[in-house]
Amino acid sequence: MPDPKESLAWDGNREIISSGNDRIQKPMKQARIASMPFEKLHECYVNKAVRKGRKAEEVDRIVCWLTGYRPQTLQAHLCRGSDVETFLREAPAMNPARFLIKGIVCGVRVEAVQDPFMQTIRYLDKLVDELAKGKTMESILRKP
Repeated sequence: MPDPKESLAWDGNREIISSGNDRIQKPMKQARIASMPFEKLHECYVNKAVRKGRKAEEVDRIVCWLTGYRPQTLQAHLCRGSDVETFLREAPAMNPARFLIKGIVCGVRVEAVQDPFMQTIRYLDKLVDELAKGKTMESILRKP
């Protein structure tokens, strides 16, 4: 059982366990996000966008831009219940312009994330965050 004095944090790459003045850093397990149904993650993105006056179709456009999925294939994955790992692994063509996505989301600099899987998740987070902040689709969907 964890010590109640310990606090947990996550910096995007590793779990940080603090116990008093001692800090232990260990790689963050991807199992939680990787095994999550993509539909749940997508729903979170859509809810965030809609709360800020944007549309679900805009979220879908962002996801398709990043992954190379067609809208029909995206919907098929959502209906099928694909987990996040499968959804990203089967992506037809990750957009080469994704490396132009820079900045901080959830306290993590997206371009500094070392793990490609987690970096892709952070790219999605960043793009949806920009959508929710009112940026235009033209500025969100980077062009080389």
